[in-house]
Formats: sequence, C-alpha cells, structure tokens
Amino acid sequence: MQRAKISVIGAGNVGATCAHWAAIKELGDIVLLDIPDKEGVAKGKALDLFCCAPIERFDANVIGTSDYRDTADSDVVIVTAGLPRKPGMSRDDLIATNVKIVKSVSEEVAKHSPNAVMIVVSNPLDAMVYTAWKSSGFPTNRIIGQAGNLDVARFRAFLAMELGVSVEDIQALLLGGHGDDMVPLPRYTSVHGIPINQLLSEEKINACVERAKVGGGEIVKLMGTSAYYAPASGSVMMAEAIIRDKKRILPCAAYCESEYGVGGKGDGYFVGVPCVLGVSGMERVIEIDLQGEEKTLMDESIQHVKELVQIVRETFPELADAPAKV
Repeated sequence: MQRAKISVIGAGNVGATCAHWAAIKELGDIVLLDIPDKEGVAKGKALDLFCCAPIERFDANVIGTSDYRDTADSDVVIVTAGLPRKPGMSRDDLIATNVKIVKSVSEEVAKHSPNAVMIVVSNPLDAMVYTAWKSSGFPTNRIIGQAGNLDVARFRAFLAMELGVSVEDIQALLLGGHGDDMVPLPRYTSVHGIPINQLLSEEKINACVERAKVGGGEIVKLMGTSAYYAPASGSVMMAEAIIRDKKRILPCAAYCESEYGVGGKGDGYFVGVPCVLGVSGMERVIEIDLQGEEKTLMDESIQHVKELVQIVRETFPELADAPAKV
C-alpha cells in the first residue's frame, strides 16, 4: 500500500514541528519546503528528523527542499509559511505581507498537487484561508484553516489546570475567529460528561476562556515569537483525520454560506465552526444552536472575518476577481 504524502510549506518552528508530529504518527512520507535562501534549513531539519526514525521506530521518508516539484501529488499540504508574530503585533498586522506569501504558495500547490487538501495555519488565519482558496482555485472542501483545534486545546488545558484533572477527560467547543474573536461555549463543555458549570464557578470558567483567547499572545510575550508546538499538533490532528478518513468532528475555519447566518448563496466566508473531516477534506459543517450572547458573539466574530477579507480584496483586487469553486 502506497504511503500518503504530506508536504509542509515553511520550515520554521511551526512547519518543522508539523513534520515532527506527522512523522511520529507515521502518517506518511513528508516533504519540508522553504524558500531557496532557507533550503539548507529545510534539508537540515528534515535530515535531523529522519535520523530519529530508528529511535522512535517510524517508517517515513523525510526530505527538505526548496523545489515545489518535490511536493508533487501530495495528499495533504500544511501551509505554515509567513511572517511570525512579534511582541506588540496583532495577527491582523501581518495581513499585507502574509497574503503575498500565501498567494504564491497556494498557486504552487495547485500547480503541483491539484488534488491535495490544504490546511492553512498562517496568520491572520481567516484572511489567509480566503487567500489560499482564491489563489489555488480549489473547491472549498479542500481548503481548511487550523485555529479551532489550537484554541480548544488551550481552553481544555487551562480547565484541566484549574480542576486538577486529566486533559483527556475534558471535552470543549469554541467557535468563531482565532484569538479575541473566538466564541466561548461553556454550555458545550464537560468533564467526563459532567457539565463544567457543576465543577467550576462562572468566574473561573470565564477566566479560562479569557486566557485561551490571549494564549498565543501570552506565549509571544514569554519567548518573543509565536507558539509552535500546539499549533503544529492541531494541524497534524486535522491531517490525520483526512489521511485516515477518520470522520472526526473538529473545529476548523471552514467555508460557510447559510450556516450560522454567515451569508447567502455565493457569498460565503471561512469561519471557525465544527465540521467533519475525512478523505475528501471538509465533508460537512455541523451547525449547532446558539443562544443569546453566544449568537451575538458569533455574529461579531463573523463580521470581523468579513472586515479582514474586505481588506484583502481592496489590497489585492486580483484575488477578489479570481474565480473560485464552492
């Protein structure tokens, strides 16, 4: 049986860690790609990772390159390329530079791996998923953004710390944009089936929500650059669900039209929602009932996504005019 092929675009901290998690999980052969100026870094990290195979007992070819031809016929492409956040920067500050990068990457991916599923990690996430969609010409089921997995993981981790219990027993859900625009859903959060509000006060639940919202910024302040272990782990969780056709329900930036009141026919946006991931990519959006403040916060989050996309359209009109498949 032929192995799956995963290409990771960008050999920085997030990209290299994606390659690491994918290798450990034995998801398939891995290509780590970066620009020609950083080809040595991509090759060096790939070789270093491959030398772990006898110790960690995984069978996977791992190569580094700057040539997109080496990525040809990938099943999944994880896009991490882009300028990382520095202290004092918001995710939105990255938009102009990273649109150019993600646009170029997406065009190359479409050229060499026209049947791949693209998982976008670059920030600002919601705008970058739109950019990848328009630049690649891929249908919306094969363009997905990673943010929800990371946000939920942080929320679960902070709840586990507060409760002194295993993270494995905590189930949670967050919707909406990445960061300040995320929509907390304590009503859908439980610990081994026990509603979270029976175990923690509203004040402590809200404190965990707020920490999850600024979790990325907290890490940037501590070490001077963006997080990478958890973003990479969340991305590879999505890749695993696709490659192994697991039909997992995971929170992702997925294309919505009528769902959650995002827009009308032909007027959709990529927003953070629970969806089913399988071999064809994003197989369907799961729409849940939102009440009161939940609905208000979701509407605000969707509006911010629309504003970010409008900036992209105004700055790069060729993207706004590009044909796209739904």
